[in-house]
Amino acid sequence: MAMSEMFTQLGSVAAGIVFLWAMFQQYFPYELGPHIQKYSQKLVSFVNPYIKITIQEYSADRWRRNEAYVAIEDYLSSNSSSRARRLKADMIKDSQSVALSMDDHEEVTDEFQGVKLWWEARKSYPTTQSFSFYPASDEKRYYRLTFHKRNRDLIVGTYLNHVIKEGKAIAVRKRQRKLFTNNPSQNWNGYRRSVWSHVPFEHPATFETLAMESKKKEEIVTDLTIFRTRKQYYSKIGKAWKRGYLLHGPPGTGKSSMIAAMANLLNYDIYDVELTSVKDNTELRKLLIETTSKSIIVIEDIDCSLDLTGQRKKKEKEEEKEESKDDPLMKGKENESKESKVTLSGLLNFIDGLWSACGEERLIVFTTNHVEKLDPALIRRGRMDKHIELSYCCFEAFKVLAKNYLDIDSHNLFPSIKRLLGETNMTPADVAENLMPKSITDDPETACLEDLIQAIETAKEEVRVKAEKEAKEKEEEKERLKKEKEAKEKEEAEEKEKTEEKVIETGVVPAVKENGVVS
Repeated sequence: MAMSEMFTQLGSVAAGIVFLWAMFQQYFPYELGPHIQKYSQKLVSFVNPYIKITIQEYSADRWRRNEAYVAIEDYLSSNSSSRARRLKADMIKDSQSVALSMDDHEEVTDEFQGVKLWWEARKSYPTTQSFSFYPASDEKRYYRLTFHKRNRDLIVGTYLNHVIKEGKAIAVRKRQRKLFTNNPSQNWNGYRRSVWSHVPFEHPATFETLAMESKKKEEIVTDLTIFRTRKQYYSKIGKAWKRGYLLHGPPGTGKSSMIAAMANLLNYDIYDVELTSVKDNTELRKLLIETTSKSIIVIEDIDCSLDLTGQRKKKEKEEEKEESKDDPLMKGKENESKESKVTLSGLLNFIDGLWSACGEERLIVFTTNHVEKLDPALIRRGRMDKHIELSYCCFEAFKVLAKNYLDIDSHNLFPSIKRLLGETNMTPADVAENLMPKSITDDPETACLEDLIQAIETAKEEVRVKAEKEAKEKEEEKERLKKEKEAKEKEEAEEKEKTEEKVIETGVVPAVKENGVVS
């Protein structure tokens, strides 16, 4: 009976406290709230010996993720699976098991040099109710560390540094390389907005499988390897730790495969920038800020991405503009240029200005099929430090492809292929297509090589026919111009003869106009 009375009294007290708190919130001046909270925390600190440190997911400027938060997340994910009761599961590339991490509002204990402390993953929601198109982005995640105040120096001075260092090391060990693309700016909303979207980068290309001369491959690999180890050197000479590569050549010569091989060699992420979805130079700068170190920033087909090639040239003649008005492709290009206000100056600052130094250990790669169309200021040394021409398939590149696709190092048809490749231009992509077995035969190697020989001979014949056709058209044009000239000379001679006859008959010399035509 006494027990039931005690619970009844406790219930009444709790209800009274709730009622008083509700009245307090409704009628007490809002301006005094922070002051009351401040002094109440001071009062609690006299009886509570524990200190709490909060690490927010996003920095104060709300622009990029807090590096300390990311490191702590990695540290706890490797240490919490055996201690936490509520976990989140995710799949990791090339792993047969799931990766576990702390769930929201879960707490785990940790011990460092005999000191016990507590980590808690928390999530807060907006205090005011409002309609949002991105409700998930309004959440704020953070970690809270709790420890006894007598261990303040140890935790603040040593433990936190230990956690950050361990977290970064864990991130490197489990790092899954990613391929990023920029989101349209209308998706950059909310507290946890996303500037980039990504997928796992799983391209298998390596320098061993690239179809190009071995000497050129060795030169590129050496250049990349030296760059990766030159942090102190770049700091010494006062330059940002970055390097520019310009890949140029006909379509199908392996420019994209070269970028993938670079990423696999250096273990870098790739940021593929779609310039046509970037509205202006400010957005381009924001994209650069959001990239990480150890990455390759790629702009493919830069001569087609934006009209950056003619910003330092004179405008075309009015007649050409009138002709382009009726061309729907030209209209689409004009509309595209109007939508994006990225300028050549903005792109130059992106790759070589002050903002380019906001990260380190990065490659900037441009690709183009028409290097002659690019503005010289865009590709000069210091911006695009190394120019790499990827040309048509030579015999040495063919041998690499034969090894990749057919696993052969020699064949009695190799001499014929060597002779034909020396006489005909064919891209590595076209050669590779003909080396892929398309049927089940007893001798697929011979069948594929014969298909390749036939394809090269066909391409050679097409080139010959095209050259003959162009020569014939040129000769016909020359003959047409010759006939027109002869007809004009004949007409002028007849006109002159008639004039002379008229002078003889009348004795009057006709007046000569300014253009030399007699009347």
